[in-house]
Formats: sequence, structure tokens, C-alpha cells
Amino acid sequence: MSGDVAVLGAGMHPWGKWGRSFVTYGRAAAHAALADAGIGWPEVGSVVGAQTVRGGYPGYVAGATFARALGWQGARVTSVYAACASGAQAIDTARAQILAGMADAVLVVGADAAPKGFFAPAGGERPDDPDWLRFRVLGATNPAYFGLYARRRMAVYGDSPEDFALVKVKNAAAGVLNEYARYRTPVTAEEVAASAVVADPLRLLDICATSDGAAALVLCGMDFARRRGVTDPVRIRAVSTVTPTFPRNVLDLPDIGTDSAVAVEPSPVGFRASIARAAYEEAGIGPEDLSLAEVYDLSTALELEWYEDIGLCVPGEGAKLVREGVTALGGRVPVNASGGLASFGEAVPAQAIAQVCELTQQLRGRAGGRQVPGARVGITANQGLFGHGSAVIAVR
Repeated sequence: MSGDVAVLGAGMHPWGKWGRSFVTYGRAAAHAALADAGIGWPEVGSVVGAQTVRGGYPGYVAGATFARALGWQGARVTSVYAACASGAQAIDTARAQILAGMADAVLVVGADAAPKGFFAPAGGERPDDPDWLRFRVLGATNPAYFGLYARRRMAVYGDSPEDFALVKVKNAAAGVLNEYARYRTPVTAEEVAASAVVADPLRLLDICATSDGAAALVLCGMDFARRRGVTDPVRIRAVSTVTPTFPRNVLDLPDIGTDSAVAVEPSPVGFRASIARAAYEEAGIGPEDLSLAEVYDLSTALELEWYEDIGLCVPGEGAKLVREGVTALGGRVPVNASGGLASFGEAVPAQAIAQVCELTQQLRGRAGGRQVPGARVGITANQGLFGHGSAVIAVR
């Protein structure tokens, strides 16, 4: 049996601040994915919903919530939560069900209605929760963490705020061309530098917003795709959902301390790099095979980290790639041709699915003005709280 599963359909709801329920966004994205797949809702054998903890009880049972919104028809349901990696975990669950013969076609949906401003911890007193502790003990909001990582890059590699600004300029230029993006206005490096300081050295335009939005995929087995007349679909070849290894010697959200390395030498491969490495090993490819990548640019500085972690360059050379235009549209390996979080904002359960939607359109050759010529292989990468790694490799 082939380990590939086909992407039969991809659909999205535009990102923004719409003031409606996440269910509304998810239902719209699901209908778009079903229409793109050319199949009816009754043909779906399973629904995997990426959860949103901000949606109340319906968010905690997202699979059933979306199935109910589309109309009960007997499909099995699964709900998945893995913070920012929820969408990739949902894709992995759908793939496992297909390869196990549990369903011919699976609908994967993620949607969120995010609060204004940065994400706050869930309510209540939870001293055993490192996410709660880093907010309450350190006051380390997400932007503060992003700022610390940016400072580390400046100290270790010599990156500058001007380098970070180039990432925003690049992603904004791509976002102009994406009808689903929230922000569709070009940005200059001077505008980034003139925006308010949020967490030094990062400014407002260096950090992604929080957004409403949704994305959905219809995945199926290769035989099912051929029966539908789709002989050369985009295929998911690998999904990585690895966890860190002990000891961790670089501070990572939401931890507020590193592990002791007295007894055990740290792994030569860091956590984020291990995410992509596992995906490459499963797919039987390497970074040299990539046509494009979609990475989780929570901040401009973190995007530079991902260049190195997915193997586009060695540690410390991420800024050089963006300076030379390697990762821009028209460059050797465009990164965030969708516009990235810089253009979308963060709708947590949806974003990893949206990344695969972008790869799907690129590998189909249907990405319009942001099309990467001859795209054949793409990778997505992001990281969720509590050691949730995620990467997806799609090929055609």
C-alpha cells in the first residue's frame, strides 16, 4: 500500500476580524473544499476537526461541531488539539484513517475566532501549567518571547532589525496577491522601522496579528482519487509530529528554564530542525528538492530560524537568504508565498491546514500571481506549545 494520500479538495474562509462564530468560518471552508474536490458531503466518511479552546464547548468537540453544522450524515468524527500544530495533527489523523481503510474520503477542518490583541492564558489558577506560569510568573507574553528569540539571533549570529524587516516586506508583497489574506497592502522596510516597538527589538509590523479564519481539506486514498478521474493529484507524502528530546538547552515556549545537560549531552539536532528532518526521512527527499515552503512566521525573526531548521541554510545564515532574495517570490526557494502569518494573522487551529492549502494550489499551478514556476515539492513547518512539532510534505 502506498503511504501517499491525495488532496482531493482545498478550501478556505478569508482571514480577518469578522465577529462571527468559528463554526461559520469552518462550514464555509468545508463547503469550499468539498466543491473543489467535486464530491458531496454524504460521501465523506470521516470528519477531523482541529479544536479551538476559545470556542467554548463546541470548540472542544470540533469534529462533531463541524459535522453537525454540515448536517448529520453518520460520518465518524475526531477532534484534535495540539495548539499551533493542531491542523497538522488533524491531517495526520485523517491520513492514518485513510491508510487503515477506515474511510475513503476524510474532511479536515480548522477554524478560529481569535480575541483582539495577543493570546492570554486560559482562566484559573494552574501552577503546574508552564504556559500559565510563564504568563503569571514572568509576564512572558508571546510577543515578549518573540523578542527574546530575536535578541538571541542578534547576539549569536549578528542579525539586525533591518534583516527582520525584510521578512515582513517579502511576505507582505506575497500577501497582496492572496485573496484570502487579511492584510493585502505592500509594506516598506521604513514602515516597519517606524511602527511601534512591542518587544524590543521587534516592532508592531514584525509580529503577526490574531485573526479569525478557516481552512479545510478533503483527503482520500489514491484509488478513490482515480475512481473520481483524478490521476495526478497533489499527494501528502509525509507528516511529522515529533516531540523534543532531553535535554533541551535552548529556552523554548512555554518553558521558563532549560534542562540540565550534566549527565546527557544535548542532541546535535534541535527540536525544530528535528521536525523537518523526520518529514524528509519519511518522504525520502531533502531540502535540496524543495520548490517552496510555508513556515510559521509568528515573528519576522522566527521565520529566519525556520530557514535554518528546514535545511535551506546552515544556522546563522537565514538573514543572508532574505537579503539575497532567495526566499522571495521569484527566488530559489520561496518561503511563505501565501503571505504567511504576516499577511493572515494567527487563527490557531486553521493555520497548519491553510499552509497545506497553499502548497496544494502551488503544486496544481493555480496560485495566480504568486505562483512558483514548476512547483513539485513543498514543505510546511510549525511548532505548537508543549512540544508539538509539525511538518507536512506535499508532492506532485
